[in-house]
Amino acid sequence: MLNEACAAADFVARQLAQDGERYAELGRTLRRTPCSTVLTVARGSSDHAANYCAYLIMARLGRIVASLPMSLVTLNKAPLITRDTLAIAISQSGQSPDVVEPIRYFRAGGATTVALVNDTDSPLAASAEWTMPLHAGAELSVAATKSFIASMVAAARMTAHWQNDAELLEALETLPQALHAASQYDWSAAIEFLTPARDIMVIGRGIGFPIALEAALKLKETSAMQAEAFSGAELRHGPMALIGAGYPLLVFASRGPAQAGLLKLAAEMRQHGARVMLAAPSEIAERDLTLPTASTPDLDPIVAIQAFYVMAAKLAVARGLDPDHPRHLSKITRTS
Repeated sequence: MLNEACAAADFVARQLAQDGERYAELGRTLRRTPCSTVLTVARGSSDHAANYCAYLIMARLGRIVASLPMSLVTLNKAPLITRDTLAIAISQSGQSPDVVEPIRYFRAGGATTVALVNDTDSPLAASAEWTMPLHAGAELSVAATKSFIASMVAAARMTAHWQNDAELLEALETLPQALHAASQYDWSAAIEFLTPARDIMVIGRGIGFPIALEAALKLKETSAMQAEAFSGAELRHGPMALIGAGYPLLVFASRGPAQAGLLKLAAEMRQHGARVMLAAPSEIAERDLTLPTASTPDLDPIVAIQAFYVMAAKLAVARGLDPDHPRHLSKITRTS
């Protein structure tokens, strides 16, 4: 896991060096195609990448994006309307039937279908009209790292070409260097903070919320910790009742409109007696962990999760676990 996470920069550089004209062609197609409905189709870490993709599309292009409950197609056989729909599947393996079958269904119904997939020989790659390779290389770790980062990069490339945004495309080219730097960040304070923890809330909001989701999943997978992700706004509802003296919170206060509220929330939770680990960019004086940043805030989550992954692999070892062999899990999960 640690080796693959640290290799993300090289594989992102590989991705960015390829398929440029195909992304441009996809962007031109999307600009001239009426997409009244946009759906994402994904599970696990890929669904968190899809959450990031959805945020970019909604914020930059104004399209409403929903996550498809795949059982509507695979189990319920619901008569979904596919006209004027864009369906975006994200997967490392491209093997799970409940990701493949909806893409086949929507393509057969005339929808535009896109697969951001690492295995280009997979059933998913064969099912989509537009297959965009992640170029993340073989991933042996059960816990996805570099393929998750590559998925977010592919989602940002697709969005940038759809929007025809030269500034975002230029910013993407700086990611390999930023990812390499992020892998060197010192998050040892988080290891000390989390080693004795049994449960934790991971908080984010806005474009940083997908990172909270992914971080919580990795803490479950590799450190056997009961970790739950919440939006900073959602925490103020029911989850607030769990907060007591010493309760641990990891707060991702990424740049953007949500940051001020997250900083305020971290301060309030400390007043309630919670143990707060605040991850924020270097200009935030009260931070406990330094969040790496990219050349534009919309790409910050990509480099932020890189720093977290390195810490998470080391945390599992500190807790006496093997991050490369999580309990009860396998690399490829096939669900229907």
